[in-house]
Amino acid sequence: MGLGTSSLVIGIVGIFLPLLPTTPLLLLAAVCYMRSSKRFYHWLTSNRPFGEYVRNYLERKGVPLRVKVSSLAFLWITIGCSAALGTDALWIRIVLIAIAVCVTAHILSLRTLRG
Repeated sequence: MGLGTSSLVIGIVGIFLPLLPTTPLLLLAAVCYMRSSKRFYHWLTSNRPFGEYVRNYLERKGVPLRVKVSSLAFLWITIGCSAALGTDALWIRIVLIAIAVCVTAHILSLRTLRG
């Protein structure tokens, strides 16, 4: 329960701080709540801001196109700025770009919800 709540709080903060991975943290919270508290799991998967998003991901239904596009845009803007302005070390830039490529591949591999 504590790990789920911590993941949820950090995930919500990640909505406003692009370098924190919101989706994995919300999914971790959902899994933790699924195992520890049906009440909190139900709250997480049925609340207005991100309940449908978490449910669709967990049920492998897919991700809306607008979410994919905005996620990829924010990903590449933040990783690009971090790589270009945040470090002078070439190996860190390569790691950042590799992470962005892998996350992009994952997002593109998800089914796209229409509508």
